Amino acid sequence: MSQAQEILRAVFGYEQFRGQQAAVVEHLSGGGDALVLMPTGGGKSLCYQIPAMIRPGVGVVVSPLIALMQDQVDALLLAGVKAAFLNSSLDFESASRVEQQLLNGDLDLLYVAPERLMTPRFLQLLQRAQIALFAIDEAHCVSQWGHDFRPEYVRLSILHERFPQVPRIALTATADALTRREIVERLGLTGARQFVASFDRPNIRYHITQKRNAREQMRVFLSQQRGNAGIVYCLSRKKVEQTAAWLADDGWLALPYHAGLNAATRLEHQQRFLREEGVVIVATIAFGMGIDKPDVRFVAHLDLPKSIEGYYQETGRAGRDGLPAHAWLAYGLSDVVSLRQIVEGNDTSPERKRVEKQKLDALLGFCESIGCRRAALLEYFDEAHGGACGNCDNCLEPPRTWDGTTAARMALSCVYRTGQRFGAGHLVDVLLGKRTPKVQQFGHDQKSTFGIGQAHTAAEWQSVFRQLVASGYLHADADAYGGLKLTEASRPVLRGEVSIAFRVDDRPLRKDKLARADAVSTPGDSLWEQLREARLKLARAQNVPPYVIFHDSTLREMHARRPRTLAELARVPGVGERKLERYGGDFLDVLVHASTADDPSSAPIREAPRAQSNGISDTSRVTLQLARDGKTPEQIVRTRGLKPSTIYAHLADAIEGGRLQLREVLAMPDVEIATIQAAILALPEGERLTLKSVFELFAEKYDYGVLRCVRAAMLVDTDRAASSADGSAPKPH
Repeated sequence: MSQAQEILRAVFGYEQFRGQQAAVVEHLSGGGDALVLMPTGGGKSLCYQIPAMIRPGVGVVVSPLIALMQDQVDALLLAGVKAAFLNSSLDFESASRVEQQLLNGDLDLLYVAPERLMTPRFLQLLQRAQIALFAIDEAHCVSQWGHDFRPEYVRLSILHERFPQVPRIALTATADALTRREIVERLGLTGARQFVASFDRPNIRYHITQKRNAREQMRVFLSQQRGNAGIVYCLSRKKVEQTAAWLADDGWLALPYHAGLNAATRLEHQQRFLREEGVVIVATIAFGMGIDKPDVRFVAHLDLPKSIEGYYQETGRAGRDGLPAHAWLAYGLSDVVSLRQIVEGNDTSPERKRVEKQKLDALLGFCESIGCRRAALLEYFDEAHGGACGNCDNCLEPPRTWDGTTAARMALSCVYRTGQRFGAGHLVDVLLGKRTPKVQQFGHDQKSTFGIGQAHTAAEWQSVFRQLVASGYLHADADAYGGLKLTEASRPVLRGEVSIAFRVDDRPLRKDKLARADAVSTPGDSLWEQLREARLKLARAQNVPPYVIFHDSTLREMHARRPRTLAELARVPGVGERKLERYGGDFLDVLVHASTADDPSSAPIREAPRAQSNGISDTSRVTLQLARDGKTPEQIVRTRGLKPSTIYAHLADAIEGGRLQLREVLAMPDVEIATIQAAILALPEGERLTLKSVFELFAEKYDYGVLRCVRAAMLVDTDRAASSADGSAPKPH
């Protein structure tokens, strides 16, 4: 097993890397630069966290997500990684302490905001420290074409100039070809190896609908999401406030989030979303970048996003844990007009406005497409997708089409004859022959197109105009308050040279279709709730979000496997060594109690003697041999370059398996060992597996690894005594 794989297993609790993770880790650990594009939830963080633990020095992570650094660092600390952060939330004393840790080499990872990184003082501080690597997270912030543009990111090329020998890795979850080129150019990564993972998020179900009664449409969608955490995006602050109030009245724990709220309120709402269960955030796009909450079960858009990149990034905040999730969007032609007005009103260059309009047009075309949503998304990011996905609205309920050639000619002719200055609502009135005051004011009841469209309903004509805009035959003029104008592409249609097919506006997706993706998302029994309650209790005690303790996916594995010993629990994906030590007993109590309730004859909770196992891993065998050669645990740590917790785990297993004796591992006086043993025996039996109380009793004097070894020896003695009592052969020791 490689060092990287050993860290993956021992620290993070996973047996295998996913996708391109292993290749990225190997490349960066070897000193190479990298640009990594992975979807949200694809495991980008491990790509720099593990190399930072392998390479000598400190891994410096540049992140714009100041409000989330605390949770990121807390999660690493709980996994046994030496991590810290530096940002404006720290007081002078705390910041000075972290800086000293940096200089002393006492950190594996340091998270820092780009504003602080670029100060002359901090750059000088870095030159005095040993740097393992630089990781530039959310690298798309360097792009001037994106809505997450951060000016300070453009200056990060200085890292290569000041530290030419230190490898750099830039990471993002969303970047089209244009943005990728900009990242490479602006960060000086021309020689970097590019790792582009699939952008596919197969666990997310996409559903896009045309607005009729948006709130009622969303109510139907949300009826399947009770108790789940989610995000609802709106275009304006006013709509955010109104929607949050409406959801709260409907029984949801809904909180608003937008730039108009004061910083304290925004932070409070963000923390509640991260740390409580079932909270729904209603937000503008000011919320969400880098949100590390894995159990968001849905993202809903009540308004059209600004681009496909924005849509992909925002919907990607759902289902980071890999479990089923939903992305729901309602849109209308009015959204297009509003967004075009925003683009025109921005104080930006004509070139940027042109690009933003192109991106909006691409998104509208995506919404109106009749093919697989997933295939269209991936195609936008230059990725092929083999066939229909079976997990989007167009695949589950294939849209019907109708020959709209004649209707299109009527609509385009009406636009032309009324002067190319009116919106869809007025044009529909003209086509339907309605003598409204506005129609009569402009004399449009005298036009040849007046009343020629009575074969269709108003809703059908609205759909026609929307699809003509999406297809590029009409242009919504923001300067003319959404007035529709003909484009060059409309000429062949008016001349009858091309045929046009329109999609029939969708019917509400049936509830069974909405529910299907959630059918396996939560086990929904008492054990599942007990596991979640145990996690929430620990999270509150540690003042961290529940997912920092364990992800939902890990709890699901516990629920499915029903481990009854620490050894079995250690094999659950997501359970690393440090978390096993800290929390294993708490979750085993829940699991074993449930098993005992189901089967009263089941065995009591206790570790099975590992000497009965014929297997020993290669990495454990190396540690065992070094111990037999007389090396101390500290010497083995230095020799192997592994974490102390990993080495002590090997040694404790060897003691419990009868391959080592305690005195071969710990050079401690017998009286100290006896004191520790007495403290362990004084614990209730169910708590002896966690050792947390003993660790705290001795004021953290003894490392968890030392305590594990003492406990392992006690288990051997208990086994021997039990074997002697029943006359069976004693276990060799």
